[in-house]
Amino acid sequence: MPVLHRRAVPRAARFLAVPLCATAFITLAAPQATAHTDLESSTPADGATLEQMPGSLTLTFSDQMDQKYAQIGLTRPDGQPAPADAPKVSGKQVSLALQASGLPGTYTVGYRVVSADGHPVSGSYTFTVKQPVGPGPASTPSATPPPAPATGSPSPAPHREAGGSAMPAVLGFGVGLVVVIGAVIFAVRRNRAGRGE
Repeated sequence: MPVLHRRAVPRAARFLAVPLCATAFITLAAPQATAHTDLESSTPADGATLEQMPGSLTLTFSDQMDQKYAQIGLTRPDGQPAPADAPKVSGKQVSLALQASGLPGTYTVGYRVVSADGHPVSGSYTFTVKQPVGPGPASTPSATPPPAPATGSPSPAPHREAGGSAMPAVLGFGVGLVVVIGAVIFAVRRNRAGRGE
């Protein structure tokens, strides 16, 4: 009986070792099987408010990216796609050079990429560009030119006043001339009357 008991223990140990090893293998392999690629950060950040349109977008993922399957698009506030170059991949980063848009409002970034080990990831986020403040100061120079006609308009006024003041001078001269002529005529008649006497 003791001999049979000693043989049964090793057999039971070998029988239990197989499922234990399988369980350990599955436990260690599970994180790799469930691993997936995530977007870790972006520039501009999700929900950011900017003073002006950025020159590029940069998305950083948790895995190395594949250039062949990297797609990034930008939608303007009016719903039209923003002009941009082809995306470029550098390790875990995917960047997109943007062309000037000039429209204030909310922009939507859409992306679909595949990591080097074949994990796809897609999504979108938004950022906002403020209303440009450039036209505000530009309006002040336009307000300054109107005073120029105002300063030029008084210049003809002296000419008009000079023309008006000349009329009394002419009238005064005429009246004086009439008085002189009348005095001469009166003197001549008086002399003739004296001689007649």
